[in-house]
Amino acid sequence: MTTREQRVEKFNGGKAVYQAVPKAESLARTAKDRKICDSLEDAIRRSGLKDGMTVSFHHAFRGGDFVVNMVMDKIAEMGFKNLTLASSSLIDSHFPIVEHIKNGVVTKIYSSGLRGKLADEISKGILAEPVNIHSHGGRVHLVKSGELKIDVAFLGVPCCDKFGNANGFTGKSKCGSLGYARVDAEFADKVVLLTEEFGEYPLHPISIAQDQVDLIVQVDAVGDPKKIGGGATRMTTNPRELLIARKCAEVIFGSGYFKDGFSFQTGSGGAALAVSRFMEEKMRRENITASFALGGITSSMVALHEAGLIKKLIDVQSFDKDAAESLARNPNHIEVSANQYANYSSKGASVERLDVVILSALEIDTKFNVNVLTGSDGVIRGASGGHCDTASSAQVAIIVAPLVRGRIPTVVENVITCVTPGENIDVLVTDHGVAVNPKRPDLIEKLTEAGIQLFTIEQLCERAYSITGKPKDIEFTDKPVAVVRYRDGSVIDTVYQVKA
Repeated sequence: MTTREQRVEKFNGGKAVYQAVPKAESLARTAKDRKICDSLEDAIRRSGLKDGMTVSFHHAFRGGDFVVNMVMDKIAEMGFKNLTLASSSLIDSHFPIVEHIKNGVVTKIYSSGLRGKLADEISKGILAEPVNIHSHGGRVHLVKSGELKIDVAFLGVPCCDKFGNANGFTGKSKCGSLGYARVDAEFADKVVLLTEEFGEYPLHPISIAQDQVDLIVQVDAVGDPKKIGGGATRMTTNPRELLIARKCAEVIFGSGYFKDGFSFQTGSGGAALAVSRFMEEKMRRENITASFALGGITSSMVALHEAGLIKKLIDVQSFDKDAAESLARNPNHIEVSANQYANYSSKGASVERLDVVILSALEIDTKFNVNVLTGSDGVIRGASGGHCDTASSAQVAIIVAPLVRGRIPTVVENVITCVTPGENIDVLVTDHGVAVNPKRPDLIEKLTEAGIQLFTIEQLCERAYSITGKPKDIEFTDKPVAVVRYRDGSVIDTVYQVKA
């Protein structure tokens, strides 16, 4: 056995035998610029997209997102059909998807929420197959379980290098945390980055890494960061919302959980986001520091962090420009993926470390079930978000909501759609009073000791009906337009088409 070839021929263990490849050929295969595409069309073509596949997107830019419409318009123009659209959420500006549904480009949707014209049309039954509405943690569970298989992920980032390292807080159009996108980058078969600008290699810190990215295309704009903080994530000046927020802070103070090292999250909605303002004064006065704040991080949380009142910020999504910029400068402002944040089947989700979560609601019923998805007319106009993820995991889940909105009661006998089951809700705070779930006698005792007047939720419902009258039942057809998935993948409710 004088030659290597003879030695290998005699025994190779059934493995493939090495074949010499000219270095020029190796270098061509690993060319430094091999991921860069000439255009979006080139990127879509090179991704291997085919009819019937699943495409995914993230919603870090919220109302300022440009990527979904840009990519779906190009996909439609290229003639693709029968696609599943799996965006972490869909909002008002994504109304052009309606035409893609009508034209057979999109035939199935997975999303945390739907708003605007797209939600209206889906509520009317435009889509043959019901939309799957999942929570933020639930989406990861569906992806990891194999039900939601992402073929091509199109992920908008403000900046990346030419090998695919990216984050959301470098560049002109900062969106902050890429917590939702990181899941798609990990699990999609093909990952396409759309970027506004290129940074020097290696771009650092890394949120999405080079070994996850197949293709990169430069575009004029991926989003408008000024529109991240609008809508459900606005900071309120509404006196009623501020009243509710102040009352909620009092409930937290009296709950027994407000002590040095406590942790909290505030959900979207004006009153929920405003609660941290009212906690600040008492935290300073009593020398109380929160160990961490979780979730959608806001400018007010950043201010508390930089004042030393919150030790760490755990950020799956940055709710405004200040939060996005904080990620770049504060070492204890930590970006996490949606899997780390809230996945039911992860080996450890940050929601499981929460003491208090403050959440909003479109409706809450006398069994404490919460609807954050459909309006009083039965039409979809909201999102599951992290609602059920956080409510089930936090030690105390508090709903903040006005008793009535105009002539519409918020506290009702039965919610139109259940997103978060009542067994996971502990307290309701309204502008007309506070109700505690009778399954939490410990909280009833604590809050009574703190001098907070408590009502039963039935009393609050009666009060709401005395103002608005009892709402008429909505008439639905037999056509399901959406299935609401609980965080473990089970179906907790079904939304039907409203009768015209």
